[in-house]
Amino acid sequence: MIPRYTRPEMASIWEPQTRFKIWFEIEAHAADALAELGTIPKEAAKTVWAKAKNATFDVARIDEIERETKHDVIAFLTHLAEIVGPEARFVHQGMTSSDVLDTCLNVQLTRAADLLLADLDKVLAALKKRAFEHKMTPTIGRSHGIHAEPVTFGLKLAYAYAEFSRAKERLIAARKEVATCAISGAVGTFAQIDPRVEEHVAKAMGLVPEPISTQVIPRDRHAMYFSTLGVIASSVERIAVEIRHMQRTEVLEAEEFFSEGQKGSSAMPHKRNPVLSENLTGLSRMVRAYVTPALENVVLWHERDISHSSAERMMGPDATVTLDFALVRLAGLIDKLLVYPANMQKNLDRLGGLVHSQRVLLALTQKGASREDSYKLVQRNAMPVWRGEGDFLQLLKKDTEVKKYLTDAELEELFDLGYHLKHVDTIFKRVFGES
Repeated sequence: MIPRYTRPEMASIWEPQTRFKIWFEIEAHAADALAELGTIPKEAAKTVWAKAKNATFDVARIDEIERETKHDVIAFLTHLAEIVGPEARFVHQGMTSSDVLDTCLNVQLTRAADLLLADLDKVLAALKKRAFEHKMTPTIGRSHGIHAEPVTFGLKLAYAYAEFSRAKERLIAARKEVATCAISGAVGTFAQIDPRVEEHVAKAMGLVPEPISTQVIPRDRHAMYFSTLGVIASSVERIAVEIRHMQRTEVLEAEEFFSEGQKGSSAMPHKRNPVLSENLTGLSRMVRAYVTPALENVVLWHERDISHSSAERMMGPDATVTLDFALVRLAGLIDKLLVYPANMQKNLDRLGGLVHSQRVLLALTQKGASREDSYKLVQRNAMPVWRGEGDFLQLLKKDTEVKKYLTDAELEELFDLGYHLKHVDTIFKRVFGES
C-alpha cells in the first residue's frame, strides 16, 4: 500500500493488528463451538476470550517467532499462548492454517467490499446530480474521436451513472460470492473437526459455510471478486479519459476544478492540467493488473498448495486500497467538475451544420431518392464544408438536385438541434427512473 493513494478506513482492514484480531476471533469462536460439542472444556474457551479478547497483539513478537518457525499461523498461535496461558493448548483443535487464513481473507474482502460499495454510492450521487444539472446542455457526440451527432452533457453523465450502477450490482454479487468460511481441517474432510464448528464460526464472522473446500476455499470466488474490481477500474478510466479529452485546449468543454494556489507546471505558470483524471487512469491500470494473478490463483495442485498466497498478500490490500482511493477521487472530480456550455455549443457549430447530415440523408430517401443517390448528394455538399469551404445548409440550398426533393423551408427544418434531443427524457427515465 502506497500512503499517497491510501485512505485510512481501507488501510485499517489490512493492518497486521486487524489481521491478528480476526485470526483470534476465528480461533475463539471455533473454541466456543468445540466447547459446546464437548471436545474441549468450556472453561478453556472462556479463558481464551477473557485473556485475549481485548489484547493488543505484539506484531514484532509474532514476526520474531515467525523468523524461527517460518510459519505465520504457528507464530501467531505461539504468541497467543503467551497471552492465554496453558488453556491455549485447546485452541486450533482439528484445524489447519488455511481455515484461519482463508476465512480471515474473506472477512477482509467483505469489509473492503462494504467500503467500496459506499464509494460507489458517492460516485453515483455525484453523477446523478451533475447529469440532471446538464440534462439538456447540448454538446457534440463523437465517434472515432470525430464529430458525429448532437447529444447532451447530461447524457454522457447518465451513461456513466448506468455503468456504475451495474458496477454496484456486480460488486454486491462478488461480495456475496467471496463471503464464505472454511473450518474443515486438513484436505477439507472434517476428519478432525465437526462441521458444526464451521457453521458456528461462519455465523459469528458474518459469512456462510463453504459447501466444499479442499483445505483451501476455492479461488474461483476470489477470481470473480478481483475481476469485478478490474471492471470497475475500467469504468473509472473510461470517464477519466473522457474528461481528459474534454479538457484539451482545443476542446475545453469541461475542466477539472483548479483550486486557489494550485500549480499546473513547474516551468509554465499558465498550465491547468487534468492531473486527477490522468492519475485515475494510472490507478485503474494497477487495479486491473491484479486480475490476471487472481485468475491464475484458481489453479492449485491437488487439494492445496500456496502458490496463491504470496500474490494474495499483495493483491488483497493493494487492489482494494487503490480502487477505494480512485472512487473517492472520482466522486470529488465529478462533483467539482467545471463545465463550459458555451464552448460545447461552439464546438457543435464548428463544422458548419454537418452534424445534421444524417437527417438530410433520411429526408431525401423519404422524398423518393434512392439511398445511394441520397448519400452522394449529401456527401458532395458535406466535403467542401469539411474543408472549410462554406456552410452546409447554404450549399444544400444551392444544389439543384437536392432542390428537386426538398424546399428551403424543409431543409431549414432539418437543421433543428432540438430534434436530436427529443428523447432525452425517455433515456433519463430509463436510467434514473421517474425521479
